[in-house]
Amino acid sequence: MLMIEKLLPGGQGVAAPLRARAARLALDWDRRSKSRFAATDSQGRALGVVLPRGTQLRGGDVLVAADGSLVVVDAAPQPVLQVRAPAGPDAGFLLMRAAYHLGNRHVPLQLTPEVLTLEPDPVLADMLARMGLRVTATEAPFEPEGGAYGGGGAHGHGHDHGHAHSHSHDHPHDHAHDHPHDHAHGHPH
Repeated sequence: MLMIEKLLPGGQGVAAPLRARAARLALDWDRRSKSRFAATDSQGRALGVVLPRGTQLRGGDVLVAADGSLVVVDAAPQPVLQVRAPAGPDAGFLLMRAAYHLGNRHVPLQLTPEVLTLEPDPVLADMLARMGLRVTATEAPFEPEGGAYGGGGAHGHGHDHGHAHSHSHDHPHDHAHDHPHDHAHGHPH
């Protein structure tokens, strides 16, 4: 098994001819959101991917194997729900409202100005339809937002509060998290 422990986000610094000759690895979001997994690349090589905890792979990332070879990550098409607002003056508000409710449920979302994309969930599909939105099941690559602590869609970490780390924000406050604690989100224990 060929081990991979290095990631070049977005293929940064890799020349186009090298990318073109590299092996490919098509993964759905579930696999790309794991930092440790086994896979087989387009050249039939067994890979053992071991990246820092919380690493999320994106389509276009380049992995560097222990032998120096490159593997380009592709976001594989997967079942998704695409949510659109009906035409009209309230279309933007309807999508914004839906994004609020889905975000409140911590649902991974891919955002564009006209479409919200999420993984299939019949309960959420029903809720969105009741809100007056069009929900379509399809297959497409899924690249959800990384969240505020994940760099807004770029290679973030899971924001685990069981270890010491710091974040820079535009507003001052204590956010060192040097002790384990949970975020109950209003749910009683």
